[in-house]
Amino acid sequence: MSQLGSIIIAVILSIVVVAPLSWSLAIAHRKKSYEDKIGSAEIKSREIIEEALKTAETKKREALLEAKEESIKTKNELDREVKERRAELARYEKRVLSKEENLDKKQDLLEKKEESVLAREEKILTRSKEVESLYDKGIAELEKISGLTSDQAKEFLLQSVEDEVKHDKAKLIKELENAAKDEAEKKAKEYVVTAIQRCAADHVAETTVSVVALPNDDMKGRIIGREGRNIRTLEQLTGVELIIDDTPEAVVLSCFDPVRREVARVALEKLIVDGRIHPARIEEMVDRAKKEVDGIMREEGENAALEVGVHGIHPELIKLLGRMKFRTSYGQNALKHSIEVAQLAGLLAAEVGVDIRLAKRAGLLHDIGKAIDHEVEGSHVQIGVELCKKYKEHPVVINSVESHHGDVDPESLIACLVQAADTISAARPGARRETLETYTNRLSQLEEITTSFDGVEKSFAIQAGREVRIMVLPEKVSDDDMVILARNISKRIEEEMQYPGQIKVNVIRESRVADVAR
Repeated sequence: MSQLGSIIIAVILSIVVVAPLSWSLAIAHRKKSYEDKIGSAEIKSREIIEEALKTAETKKREALLEAKEESIKTKNELDREVKERRAELARYEKRVLSKEENLDKKQDLLEKKEESVLAREEKILTRSKEVESLYDKGIAELEKISGLTSDQAKEFLLQSVEDEVKHDKAKLIKELENAAKDEAEKKAKEYVVTAIQRCAADHVAETTVSVVALPNDDMKGRIIGREGRNIRTLEQLTGVELIIDDTPEAVVLSCFDPVRREVARVALEKLIVDGRIHPARIEEMVDRAKKEVDGIMREEGENAALEVGVHGIHPELIKLLGRMKFRTSYGQNALKHSIEVAQLAGLLAAEVGVDIRLAKRAGLLHDIGKAIDHEVEGSHVQIGVELCKKYKEHPVVINSVESHHGDVDPESLIACLVQAADTISAARPGARRETLETYTNRLSQLEEITTSFDGVEKSFAIQAGREVRIMVLPEKVSDDDMVILARNISKRIEEEMQYPGQIKVNVIRESRVADVAR
């Protein structure tokens, strides 16, 4: 037991002694290895730094060489460019010098020419003085030979030239008029005949009265009413005069306003069908009739626009167009006349190559003022122009309305076509009834215009005012003057008169010598 303990103690002592020694040896070994590594790293770092310095020095030398080469190259290019510029400047200098030499030569030539011109001018002045003196001598010699002074000779010469020019003028006017008439007549006949053939409309002569048929004569008493109150109420509400006479089974409505007359007719027919005729019922039927007639007018206006093929017209103008169904002019229905003018204007526009739709629009609206000319002051032309301006119509349409009776000059070919179409529709046989007073006034005005010209002895309007024959004094009017006189009379008639179709002007000059044999 004691031996074991001594062994253990010896082991422990050996561990205590040996352990520190081994530790110190290990630490020394590690320290040495670390120092070796640090030394080798310093050596490597020095080697890297030296290598980097060498590389940098090499790069620096290369960059310097490249910069030197680039500068040498740039210098060479600049030298070459300078040489080229100097050569170009030398060429320009040479050209400028040559131009200066040419200019000097030209200047010398101009100076020489100027000297020659001055010399010629002096010669010409001398010659002109000689010519003037010779001219004066010649004039004096001519005056002595002819026995006329210079002024008298001039007057004689001017008179002879004037007569010759007048003759040539009359001849030229005659030739141009004949050529223009032939061509215009040929074309106009072709256009007008084509248009009339393609547009045929029936016209019904309407008067200022309407007749309402009655189922029996007893209805007359019911229409008159007790003490005439029914007929009085109807006349007051419609503004139409009812004529109840001995005509069997008929009542006549008389009024200058066709719309009021139509309202009264519709209202009376409704009352007759209804059978209850008294003031309250009459008032109700008149209101219904007004609404119905308004609807008829709007429908007729739409139908007219549809028939012609015109779209986009303002609704108020459409209603006024329909109102023209109840308006007549010399017995010709105004709405049918407007439709016919629109169709004719469209056909003529197609012939001459202008806007067909615009021509139809202008023709349809040319008499729109007649729809309300009984209610508004002014002519139907002025009223129509105001209506078209109010509802923003095309300027060509406005000018066509304003110029279709010649109140202003037409500004477009369409306005001229509307004038022609209006004349065709109104002046063709059977279209209108003309009053005797208007007819006689036109003939007397025609004769007054023709007799107002100097040299006219007598004039006669014949062929219903479509031709005028003018007798002139032969001692005052020559054959050449006749052509100019006929032209002036035609222009005066066109400016001052309104007439359908055209008027032929015939100027007649004759000389008669009478003697008696004894």
